[in-house]
Amino acid sequence: MPIDNATIQKRTESARAAIKAAFGTEDDEFGATLFVSHHLDEIEATYWEKQFGTAKPEPSQILDSLVLRSEFEEDDDIDTFDFTLPGEVTDYVICVTFDDEGEVMDISMES
Repeated sequence: MPIDNATIQKRTESARAAIKAAFGTEDDEFGATLFVSHHLDEIEATYWEKQFGTAKPEPSQILDSLVLRSEFEEDDDIDTFDFTLPGEVTDYVICVTFDDEGEVMDISMES
């Protein structure tokens, strides 16, 4: 099945919504929740101040700032979308996996 921009956009929005909904839940212990807490502890305050105007942003600000790192070619599968912080400050991503019907199956932090 050829990839179209509408499908990528729909899955990107679905992934972002799933990340926000999962954050802070028991099921998300190793996903967005770990990603945010890890980066708040590890990244210098100057990065946060530059991005958000504060040395300690709210988790919702961080989740809203995530950028899609995945790039898709014409014949790629689009079952995994990777999101990360802007500015190439980390090698870690929040990985969102979709099933064959386009539903979110899993959210995890990966490197």
